[in-house]
Amino acid sequence: MIRTTSASYSILMRIELDNKPGMLGKVVSAIGKAGGNLGAVDIVGFRDSCIIRDIVVSTADHDMMQKILDVVKRINGVNVIDIADRTFLAHVGGKIEIKSKIPLNSRDDLAMAYTPGVARICDAIHADPERAYDLTIKKNTIAIVSDGTAVLGLGDIGPKAAMPVMEGKALLFKNFGGVDAFPICLDTKVPDEIIETVRRIAPGFGGINLEDISAPRCFEVENRLKEILDIPVFHDDQHGTAVVILAGLLNALKVTGKDIKDILVVVNGLGAAGIAAINLLRAAGATRFIGCDRKGILYRGRKENMNPVKEKVAAETNHELIKGDVFRALKGADLFLGVSDGNLLHAKDIKKMAKDPIVFAMANPNPEIMPEEAQGHVRIMATGRSDYPNQINNVLCFPGLFRGVLDCHARVINREMLLAAARAIAGSVEPECLMEDYIIPSVFNQKVQENVAAAVRETAIKTGVAREMHEFSLF
Repeated sequence: MIRTTSASYSILMRIELDNKPGMLGKVVSAIGKAGGNLGAVDIVGFRDSCIIRDIVVSTADHDMMQKILDVVKRINGVNVIDIADRTFLAHVGGKIEIKSKIPLNSRDDLAMAYTPGVARICDAIHADPERAYDLTIKKNTIAIVSDGTAVLGLGDIGPKAAMPVMEGKALLFKNFGGVDAFPICLDTKVPDEIIETVRRIAPGFGGINLEDISAPRCFEVENRLKEILDIPVFHDDQHGTAVVILAGLLNALKVTGKDIKDILVVVNGLGAAGIAAINLLRAAGATRFIGCDRKGILYRGRKENMNPVKEKVAAETNHELIKGDVFRALKGADLFLGVSDGNLLHAKDIKKMAKDPIVFAMANPNPEIMPEEAQGHVRIMATGRSDYPNQINNVLCFPGLFRGVLDCHARVINREMLLAAARAIAGSVEPECLMEDYIIPSVFNQKVQENVAAAVRETAIKTGVAREMHEFSLF
């Protein structure tokens, strides 16, 4: 099977070659035969009778990376001077920083930005706390809070190892939504301690984005914070994922000509994302679901691997009380939604599905089934990866959603706002462009975030969860 290369496994090689015709060709040929995808090739210097080049190569995984290095090193007349993993280079020193918005070049600047002038600003906020939205970073700032227990496909790796993901999230918030976000990783797994910590830091933020907190604790943390805080609390692993899944499904149904009320949806993985997806798809009109986890199909009365959240889902799904494993569940299914483990399915399993099957295989970094194997057996294929068409990526939702939330000073994020966000994402694909390998817009399409922000802001106002906006005097 051809393995797709990615910049996430790319290397920068600095090599010294004999300055003879054909030497670069030998290197390029060796890289290609080993499966690598050649990028930039630059001359960086000369030494005696040699030429020094920097070569960028994208690979599929660490094994391919090592294989390419080995074959290049074996070429006569080639000396590998240095090797750098470009992804590690990108993270050196962290990915974000704080910058001043105002100059600090004189005594006057200092007097206004800090003491004594800042005391007047403090007094104004003390007299009217709502002015914190006008006179502090609260207006445009959220906290990204994690305990590091459910990070990507890595699991419970702890708060320190989770920091690169939270930094990356902050980077996405700023670049795609213009939202300032602080990564806050907590050294505790106790829900009460997480809740109390967030409660205490909340005054400085306009919203809370919970991230990579394992289920079922994430449900308790989110629900209790919603009860005690007067700013929006959003668990992106649940609701951001569900919104983008729904957006992709709405367009997939247009391509296949199916109706959301009629389709059979199999959801494999009943953690935060899977359960939230079931709930949002139900709100959008879907009625037929079979949920699966490591113990097989979920049904009313099942005793193994259950919790109160799963018990509620069991009561609302699988009305035929089908039992067995995910392979049994796939029989006649219109949509397979995987938020579970990689390399779970094979082509023979997809063949059990209904005509024109839709497969959203979203496990990362390896999908439940690779697109190469599913090709020819599915009508529409989507993954969570950026190196395949139809990437179901939360970044299509959360920057624009929080942009809209902050712009209207919303108190909560309700289900109507989530549905509006999903429709806005789906509607960002122009009808004449809609096709099997383009059901979801690119994350770099700036109109998506603008559309989501506008839809969320309008829905918040309509549903009465936006604060009344005041014109504050600057005198």
